[in-house]
Amino acid sequence: MQAEFGVVEVTGEANPLTEGILYHVLRSAASNNPHQIQTGTKQLQQWETAKGFYPLLQSVFVDKSLPLEVRYLAIIQLKNGIDKYWRKTAANAINHDDKATVRSRLLESGVNEADKRLALQNALVVAKLVRLEFPKEWPELFTQITHILRASTAPTAYRLHLSRALLILLQVVKDLSTGTMMSIRKKLQDVAPDLLGVLGQIYVSKVQGWQNFFANGGDDEGGALDDIENSLLAIKIIRRLIIAGFDFPRKDRDVQEFWTLSRTHFGQFLPYVMQEDSPLAAGPRKMVEKHLMQLSKFHLTMAQAHSVDFVLFPNSLDLVRAYWGLVAQLGETWGSKSIESAKIGTDGDAEDEDAPILERLSLKGLLLVRSCIKMVFSPLNTIRFRQTQEKADTEQSKQMLKTELLTNDLVREMMSALVTRFFVFRPSDLRMWEEEPEEWEKMEEGGEDWEFTIRPCAEKLFLDLAKNFKDLIIQPLLQVFYTVATPENEDVLFKDSVYTAVGLAADILFDKLDFDAFISNTLVPEAQKQNPGYNIIRRRIAIIIAQWIPIKIGMDKKTLVYQIFQHLLDTNDQLNDQVVRVTAGRRLKDVVDEWEFKAENFMPYAPPMLDRMMALVQEVELPETKMALISTISSIVERMEHNITPYANSIISLLPPLWEQSGDEHLMKQAILTILCRLTNAMKADSRSFHVSFLPIIISAIEPNSEVSVYLLEDALDLWTSIVAQTPSTPEPVAPELLDLLQYLLPLYTVDSEVLRKAIEITEAYLLLAPAAVLADNFRPALFSALAGLLGNLKPDINGTVCHLVQCVIRGADGLGGSSAVHVVLDELISSGFLAKVMEGLHGAWTHHQSHGPYRELPSRAVDGIVETDYFTVLARIGLASPAVLIEGLSSIGGGELEKTLNWLLEEWFSHIENIGESTNKKLMALVLTRLLETNAPWILGKLQSLVIMWTDVLGELLDGCDDRSVDCLRWLEDAGPYNPVDPEAPEDARKRQLIYADPIHQINLVAYVREHLQQAIQASGSEQQFQEEWLGRVDKDVLKGFSELGIM
Repeated sequence: MQAEFGVVEVTGEANPLTEGILYHVLRSAASNNPHQIQTGTKQLQQWETAKGFYPLLQSVFVDKSLPLEVRYLAIIQLKNGIDKYWRKTAANAINHDDKATVRSRLLESGVNEADKRLALQNALVVAKLVRLEFPKEWPELFTQITHILRASTAPTAYRLHLSRALLILLQVVKDLSTGTMMSIRKKLQDVAPDLLGVLGQIYVSKVQGWQNFFANGGDDEGGALDDIENSLLAIKIIRRLIIAGFDFPRKDRDVQEFWTLSRTHFGQFLPYVMQEDSPLAAGPRKMVEKHLMQLSKFHLTMAQAHSVDFVLFPNSLDLVRAYWGLVAQLGETWGSKSIESAKIGTDGDAEDEDAPILERLSLKGLLLVRSCIKMVFSPLNTIRFRQTQEKADTEQSKQMLKTELLTNDLVREMMSALVTRFFVFRPSDLRMWEEEPEEWEKMEEGGEDWEFTIRPCAEKLFLDLAKNFKDLIIQPLLQVFYTVATPENEDVLFKDSVYTAVGLAADILFDKLDFDAFISNTLVPEAQKQNPGYNIIRRRIAIIIAQWIPIKIGMDKKTLVYQIFQHLLDTNDQLNDQVVRVTAGRRLKDVVDEWEFKAENFMPYAPPMLDRMMALVQEVELPETKMALISTISSIVERMEHNITPYANSIISLLPPLWEQSGDEHLMKQAILTILCRLTNAMKADSRSFHVSFLPIIISAIEPNSEVSVYLLEDALDLWTSIVAQTPSTPEPVAPELLDLLQYLLPLYTVDSEVLRKAIEITEAYLLLAPAAVLADNFRPALFSALAGLLGNLKPDINGTVCHLVQCVIRGADGLGGSSAVHVVLDELISSGFLAKVMEGLHGAWTHHQSHGPYRELPSRAVDGIVETDYFTVLARIGLASPAVLIEGLSSIGGGELEKTLNWLLEEWFSHIENIGESTNKKLMALVLTRLLETNAPWILGKLQSLVIMWTDVLGELLDGCDDRSVDCLRWLEDAGPYNPVDPEAPEDARKRQLIYADPIHQINLVAYVREHLQQAIQASGSEQQFQEEWLGRVDKDVLKGFSELGIM
């Protein structure tokens, strides 16, 4: 095995898989030589599906004579192979014998592994297999682990075995406890009681061991250190086991005993780490702190996952009070007493150290109190059936929390502590404000990690209390507020904390506090004060206004708000430091996004604010901060609409350097694309001068095999859509660079449904803007081929989008070249297979409707419902443009059997009309079927009864409620005058309006249309009498009677 020979660099098939060669391949893959790494990695990949590969990897791992890096790579390869090939359903799955070999050595190799890194990887392998193999393929697993645990606690046992067995069990329990499927949780619940018994004994004995050593000393310091490591592993397992392994932890005697023990140990461990004269060295002290954190996680998770059990456990409410006692103790030293005490260097730099244990435990205490409030006021709803006793326990736990824990006195105490202590900045906060302003500002704005920091968590708890204890909270809070909310009060830190509370409680105080007066009388003067520390107040002013503006700020005070923000962004005022300005820049977004924003009121303040915002973007360095400020500018652009045009050059000139600086920071590029899109839409046609400069960005995201398309495609398509929509059709021709982008459209049809929808929307927009380009010979055939490839595999909504595009193409061709152009389009629809798919779907629908009975099945290509309507609209648009072209196409598709095709098609068409919901589509069908009378052919005259029924139905709907029954309601009169919008509109809106107004649906009066075509049919027959004898006589009298009531005949 150790013989020295290099890896033979030949093809994988020529390298036999043996343990010796595998070792050398692993050694190459683990080396520092790039060529060897590449060669070794390639060979390993070729062996992944070979028989015996994974047992040989394990053999390398268990051979302690081999280098650590080789063994480490072997176990990593084994772990990755389990993910890929262990499941029976996997391609090239590992065979049964190899699996049995690997399983048989996992536990032994794990408990005997001295290296912690290797032991951890082996434990992770075991955990992966447990989820896949236990209990069917590996039923004895937990029995084996339990046996190892018991044996390793014997006095003569090898010390390493216990810690390694605990490490394996920790990973197994961790994996099973995070499983979301009931079957996985059930596996853990089946073994939890037995495991808890064994682990509880280990935990108790090991804690007693190290506690005795701490109290009495001794010679076996190494044994005490082993004990404390093992007890920590044990408590990590136990807390997960109890939470995930028991549905009702309170009903298990062992769990009850451990719960009581956890409270006892929490009280015993605290003095080790809280007393200043603690005799423990740093290492053991850190381990005791870890025990305390595990116990606090256990208590908190129990309250969150098993809230009823938590409350009904003995003395649990005392435990919550004890945690609050720690919070109160932390509060005594939390905030700065004054601005001067927080200057740089006063208290040393504590930011680089871990948070003190009191702070970490207090954070768990705040979360625990939040959980208790949630149990009472926002309990989790469950669909699981609950027994009567369970419901009674739930109600009992709520009442206990209300009456025994959340008393008026405690609520007042908590509110006071939160506002007066934890909302106050610490010296370290203010030092970081000065030293690293941008980092500090970003950290303060990060709202997602509130569970890991004291002040954001305190804010969440304050909100919970304020919402659920309004009667207790509002008056005391307002009393304190009125005391500090005067320009004369200059206690900056306390004022900031009170303003924090009033901002958070905006939706609770809105009808109790005159915020408009507060702006005028207090915030305006305070925003201008030049006293030391008032930068803190200025920052808070930006935040509190942003919190209140969506709730209650009068329209007449909005100009004051804009003036305040304009002032806070001014770099000429020294108190407007970077934190103040960036905070104002962020919060300005909330101000302009509020519901009642009016661009005309903001206009006078827009120029200086935009200038200052753009300068601030260039000043800051963190990508996240730049993106936040760009987002504000983007919102201003959107809300200002066409009024933003004068500032467009300045905004656009800011973006190219940001694009270059962003590198692989795709979120920044998305933000830039968004602002370009909003700017284009806001400026309408005035944005045309910028369009060509935007196109390279779009191309970089949409071209085939683009590396950035996965990140930027959606935003690039939005920008492309906006550019086409805002490009005027006249007087200048469309830029050729914009038309060149058409070549990139069709490949997008195959990406996914959302991209397809957007690509079709862009195609339609091009058709309105430059129909000749879309209908040109170099694009049209490929378009129909792409659409034909989609048809039949789409969801109904996207199918409708595709068919609507084809309708638009037909109408565009008719507008450009009349029936001859429609004929060309029809030829393309036939040659691409599109029309054949339409007819196949409609024929399948007809066939289905001919069969009856409960067991009839829809043919594979058949369509129904709205999809059938969409297919008929395509035929209708062809027929309405030119019946002759439609008939020719149907003849071609039907193999020359035109009448046979028309018989089933018309039967299905007429029967489907009553299932169409939209009156516009109904009228479209009525128009085309009526126009077929122009052919004077027997196949349509023979359907006169169906025509009369259709006319009666459709006209009855279109004339319903009309005073003038000579004109259907969808006929739009031409004397309405031209449309003159108040504000500038997008050029595409005008094009769409023109398209709709030109639609025959709105141009033709169906009443007159039917009358005219009936008269033509009568004249073509020779006389009324002949028409009556030959065709009208076949129509049912009742049907004729209903039609005659419309007054057409």
